[in-house]
Amino acid sequence: MEKSFSLKRLENGIAILTMDVPGETMNTLRAEFGPEIFEVIAEIKADASIRGLVLISGKKDSFVAGADISMLAACQTADDAKLLSKQGHEVFFAIESLNIPVVAAIHGACLGGGLELALACHQRVCSDSPKTMMGVPEVQLGLLPGGGGTQRLPRLVGITTALDMMLTGKQLRPKQAIKMGLVNDVVPESILLQTAIEMALTGKKVQPKRKLSLVNRLLEGTPVGRNIIFDQALKQVNRKTQGNYPAPAKIIDCVRQGMSKGMVMGLEVEAGHFGDLVISPESAALRSIFFATTEMKKESGAGEVQAKAVNKVMVLGGGLMGGGIASVTTTKAKIPARVKDINEAGLSNALSYAYKLLDKGVKRRHMTPAARDNLMSLMTTTTEYQGVKDADMVVEAVFEDLNLKHQMVKDVERECNEHTIFASNTSSLPISQIAAAASRPENVIGLHYFSPVEKMPLVEVIAHKQTSAQTIATTVAFARKQGKTPIVVQDGAGFYVNRILALYMNEAANLLLEGQSVEHLDKALVKFGFPVGPMTLLDEVGIDVGAKISPILEGELGERFKAPAAFDKLLADDRKGRKNAKGFYQYGAKSKANKKRVDESVYGVLGVTPSAKGDEKQLAQRCVVQMLNEAVRCLEEGIIASARDGDIGAIFGIGFPPFLGGPFRYIDTLGADNLVAMLNQYASEHGERFKPCDKLQEMAATGACFHD
Repeated sequence: MEKSFSLKRLENGIAILTMDVPGETMNTLRAEFGPEIFEVIAEIKADASIRGLVLISGKKDSFVAGADISMLAACQTADDAKLLSKQGHEVFFAIESLNIPVVAAIHGACLGGGLELALACHQRVCSDSPKTMMGVPEVQLGLLPGGGGTQRLPRLVGITTALDMMLTGKQLRPKQAIKMGLVNDVVPESILLQTAIEMALTGKKVQPKRKLSLVNRLLEGTPVGRNIIFDQALKQVNRKTQGNYPAPAKIIDCVRQGMSKGMVMGLEVEAGHFGDLVISPESAALRSIFFATTEMKKESGAGEVQAKAVNKVMVLGGGLMGGGIASVTTTKAKIPARVKDINEAGLSNALSYAYKLLDKGVKRRHMTPAARDNLMSLMTTTTEYQGVKDADMVVEAVFEDLNLKHQMVKDVERECNEHTIFASNTSSLPISQIAAAASRPENVIGLHYFSPVEKMPLVEVIAHKQTSAQTIATTVAFARKQGKTPIVVQDGAGFYVNRILALYMNEAANLLLEGQSVEHLDKALVKFGFPVGPMTLLDEVGIDVGAKISPILEGELGERFKAPAAFDKLLADDRKGRKNAKGFYQYGAKSKANKKRVDESVYGVLGVTPSAKGDEKQLAQRCVVQMLNEAVRCLEEGIIASARDGDIGAIFGIGFPPFLGGPFRYIDTLGADNLVAMLNQYASEHGERFKPCDKLQEMAATGACFHD
C-alpha cells in the first residue's frame, strides 16, 4: 500500500512530516493510519539528529479536512465508536509527547480531526489565504470532537471561546484564529513552511497569549465562575435545540468534566460520549444528510449531458427575490448579472439589497471595500431589454401571473439568442403552462428559489416534458455556482417543497380556527424541530403569498388543498404579515424588544376565542402527517426522483427537522403501517384530506422502507 505520511530530514535538524493520502483530493484521518503514524514517531524518536518536526499537508489547498466519517458506519455499538476515539487519543498524545518542538503548518481546510491534530502540536502557524479555515464542525453531524478537541481547545483558547466553536461548528478565518490564540502566527502561503521551520528551530513550546476580558477572567479562573459558564451554556443549548439534539449537552459535559477533574478524566468522558453519539439516531440522520448532499454534488441532473458555461445572466424583476438572485449570481458565482425592472425604483432596490449584503462582509472585515466594489461592478441595471442579447440565462422573478410570465417569455425570445435559457422563479405555476408561450420550449425551465435567497440553501430545478437535458444540466451547474443545493423535480403545481408545505400550513390554520392560540401552535411545531412555527412562517413569507398559491394548488391537485377560511378573513383585514407590519404578530412600535408578541386583534378577525390548549405532540403530529403523506404522493407521481431528494428538499427548503433525516427517513422511523393508521384515524375525524396515498398503503402492507 502507498503510504500517507512521508518524513524528510533537513540539514538543520528539522524533519518535515508530510501527510498526503493517495488518490484523494483532500486529506482525511482514518483509523488505519494509526500504525503508520506510530511507525513514523518511532523513527523520529530513534534519530537524535532531529531537533524539531514540522507537520504539513501534501495537498494543494487542504491541510486535513477532518476524519473520514464513513468509517463510523462500521461501528455496531457505542464501544466500537469509543475505541475509535481512544485510538485517536493515543495517536495525538504520542505527537504531543515528543520531546522536540512540533509545529503544524496549516494551509486550506483544517477542520474536525484536522484541527485536533494541529492542537496536539506544540505550535501552529497558518497561511493568510482565504482558503484557510479552522473549526470543529462535528456538532453539525450530531457528534463531538472525539480526538481530544473538547480538552485541548478550551485549554488553548479559553472555555467560552471553545464552547462557542464546538457548539456552533463555526469556521474561523486566519485573522480570527490568531486573535483568539488558536495559532501562533499568520503568514503568506509562500513563506508558510519556512516560518514553521524557524518556529521549530527556536525549540520553544510557546503558547500564544490570550486576551481575556475582566469578566471572562473572573468566570474562567474560578470553579464557581466556570459552573456559571456551563450552566448558562446548557440553558441556551436547551432553548435552541428543544432537547432534540443530544450532542451540544454532551460537549458541555466533556469540557466541564475535563476542566474540573483533569484531562485524563476529560478524555475518558469524551470517548464515552463520542461512542454514544455515533450510534444515536440523531447523528445517523445528520450523517445521512451529509452523504446525500455530497453525492448530489457529483450529479448533473441530466445523466451524461455536460453543462454549458453561463457567462452572463439577466434577472427580470428588482424586488426581494430578483435582488437576492442577482446578488448570489454576482457575489457567489462571480457571474455578471443585468437586472431589468419596469422602473428605476425597482433597480435601485436590487442594487441596494446587494450592496447591504456585501457591506456586511466589509464591516466584519471579511472583505475589503475594494473587493466589495469589484463585485458590485458585476451588477448592472436597465429598464429596457438592452445589453442582454448575449445572456446565457434569464431568471424571471416577477409576480405570480401567468399572462405576465407569458409576456416575459416572448420578450426574452425576441431580444436574446436562440440558446438563452429562460428560468422562471415561479413558486406554484406549472412550468409547462409558462412554456406554452415559448417558440423554444426546450429552453424553458423552473428555477425556484426560497426567501431570503442569500440564506436559503435549496433551489428546485423544475423540468417540464419538453425541457432539454442540456438546459437541465446547465441550470443545475449554475445553481451550484451560486452556492445552492439544487434538486431536480418534475413539473406540477407547487412542485415539491411548496406542495408539501401547503398542507402543513393549511392544517395549522385549521387548528387555529378550532381555538388553538397562535403562540401555542408555533411552540408545538418548534418543539417538534422546525426552526419557526407555522404562524411565524406565514407572517415572514407573506399571508398574501400563501393565499395566492392555495387556489392554484386546489385547481390543479384537488379538494385536499382547499385553503381554510382564515386566509380570506386575514386578507380582508389587509393582513399580509411582516411586509406591512400587520399579521399574527406585532411589528414596529407595538413589538417588544427580543420578544415576539401576538397581535390579539387577529382572533377577532378570525372570529375565534383561543381557549383550547391541545397536547403539543398531537398538534405537531396532525400538521406533519399531512406533509409526510404528500411527500410520498410526490414520489409516487414522479415529481421527485428519489426519497433522498425528497429528504434534502424538505430539510433545506422548509427546515424539516434535520435530526429526523427528512420526511422519508422519518417515515422509516415511524413505520409506514403506523403512519397509515394515524392518517386513517385523522381521516375518520377530520375528512378525506388525510386519506393515505396508495404507495404508503402498499408499503404498510409489505413492511417496505424508503432507505436501506
